[in-house]
Amino acid sequence: MNRETILRRRIKLLTWVFILGLIVSGATAIPLQSELNLLANFFVANGESSEMTRWLLRVREALAQTQAQHPFLFYGTDWLAFGHFVIAIVFIGALRDPVRNRWLFDFGLIACVLVIPYALVFGGLRGIPVWWRLIDCSFGVLGFVPLWLCRRWALELERLRK
Repeated sequence: MNRETILRRRIKLLTWVFILGLIVSGATAIPLQSELNLLANFFVANGESSEMTRWLLRVREALAQTQAQHPFLFYGTDWLAFGHFVIAIVFIGALRDPVRNRWLFDFGLIACVLVIPYALVFGGLRGIPVWWRLIDCSFGVLGFVPLWLCRRWALELERLRK
């Protein structure tokens, strides 16, 4: 197998990993209340009385109140999911031609880097615990790695074509 084929397969695999991550992340923004009930029940059933358990129970209560009194606010998380799905669709361009559409990897890398200050600043303004903001930041880091590799390999592919 030649180097170009190897690079194309690697790029395709990691781009699919990124696309699937966006789809899963978006899909979890829709059924927030049922997901949070499962998570909170898991921690409570295991006898956890940690700060995380208390936070999950607090958020679950807030979501239940919001659902009962202002269900239209969840329309915002529906649009959050939609945004994830649309960005995932855009990355199909990188699957089709990773060299010509290398800018998508740059775009994704910039977005992943911006997750960190966004989560830290706005999470702080909204009273989100630091440990939860770090979990949010981890999504930027986890997304950065495959995109950085794909960008590097796309540059190598471009050099091989010349």
